[in-house]
Amino acid sequence: MAEKISMEEGAERKRVLIVDDEKNIRDSLKLLLKNSFEVSTAKDGEEALDMIEQFKPDLVLLDILMPKLDGMGTLKQLRDRENHVPVIMLTGNGTVPTAVQAMKLGAIDFLNKPFDVAALTSIIVSTLQEQTASGKASREEIQRAPSQPADFGALVGQSSPMLELFKKVEQVAARDTTVLITGESGTGKELIARRMHELSPRADKPFVPINCAAIPETLIESELFGHEKGSFTSAIDRRIGHFELAHGGTIFLDEIGELSLAVQVKMLRFLQEREFYRVGCSKPVKVDVRVIAATNKRLEDLTREKKFRQDLYYRINVINLEIPPLRDRFEDIPLLVKHFLDKYSSLYGERQLVFLEDAMNVLVEYSWPGNVRELENVVESQMALCPHLEVSEADLPAKLKVRSNEKIDFKIFEGSLNFQDAERVFETEMIAKALRRTGYVQTRAAELLGISRRILKYKMDKLGIGEGRGQERETTDSEEEPIS
Repeated sequence: MAEKISMEEGAERKRVLIVDDEKNIRDSLKLLLKNSFEVSTAKDGEEALDMIEQFKPDLVLLDILMPKLDGMGTLKQLRDRENHVPVIMLTGNGTVPTAVQAMKLGAIDFLNKPFDVAALTSIIVSTLQEQTASGKASREEIQRAPSQPADFGALVGQSSPMLELFKKVEQVAARDTTVLITGESGTGKELIARRMHELSPRADKPFVPINCAAIPETLIESELFGHEKGSFTSAIDRRIGHFELAHGGTIFLDEIGELSLAVQVKMLRFLQEREFYRVGCSKPVKVDVRVIAATNKRLEDLTREKKFRQDLYYRINVINLEIPPLRDRFEDIPLLVKHFLDKYSSLYGERQLVFLEDAMNVLVEYSWPGNVRELENVVESQMALCPHLEVSEADLPAKLKVRSNEKIDFKIFEGSLNFQDAERVFETEMIAKALRRTGYVQTRAAELLGISRRILKYKMDKLGIGEGRGQERETTDSEEEPIS
């Protein structure tokens, strides 16, 4: 049975199927490609034909000599089924007649083993780019298409902080400037980076994400810049790094604060000179890449602690986009809940779940330390486990019902939240509760809080709290203060 596919949440990466009877070939190719593509493998032609139906790859790397059903037979059956997925043939003993036969059957290229990694990577990227160009609407058409309410690509939100962020993303996307995206874990930094790429002039080129925290320090330099054969013990072949894979497009460096100081020096050189050296190579490599970095840490603090180079910080922080935490945009929670219910409905037998008002109140009043990712997990767990179609407060996890002020106290005294931030969180949550309980009528919410409407409006603007359910309903309260 072919290896199970692991889809990355929110990703739009192309899918590549590797078909080879040699496990070491499958494993090495998968290791090379997995950071840029969704990759699955099959060990023979029969397994590949089944896998193609399930996996629906955008490209197939197909060995010729295999047991059961060989590569030529597999390719012929694919074309007989009118499946025109691009196929690159791989073989250890290729001849001209074999290559001609493969091309007649519809293979797009033919490479001999041991193949050149750079050549193979180039063919894959160029093939997928051609496929994208022919199969997708142009960037201009996407931008002209009418946008749905509360929709910004894969991002959902209509609160004031998010609308302001979406506006900045559109402005920055057209420029080729280095961008630093900051925000807590789970706020959607990669989604912002992808949207920026989609709206940029580089949209038809690769978007290559890499999580700097997920790769061991000993391998990160090789992953970013590549290496030459024999440059270290396990370097059995030349490897193309992520910067070269992203040529012409965008590279997204998530958790850039995790880079070692040694790699930071090389990153700084690239940003200054637009060139780098592969590990074990003395010749510089020039590439055309836009860099978008992200972190959930305060890089200013890391620079003071000498853990992050100050000059690199200034280089990547040309434009800073800060994503607000979910607790600061509580108006978006009902929209996000609906979005995730729609997203997971088909995976759970088309269940049509509804969150009742008491349950929604709990979600709005919770502080969401895990942000949108945590909310998504809660919605999916209800989709999977709730015994009925109406979710009430009693169905929600107990942690969501912990009093907000207890959580704030805990964060202050454990040192993870300073007093000013705690005050902001507390005010935001109190105003959110008052607005929800009064149906978003600001006059009544102000009365509930014991402040004037003028002060309430001032605090809402200061904290970035939108008006929630559209415009405030008219009231006949003669004591209502005018807003100047």
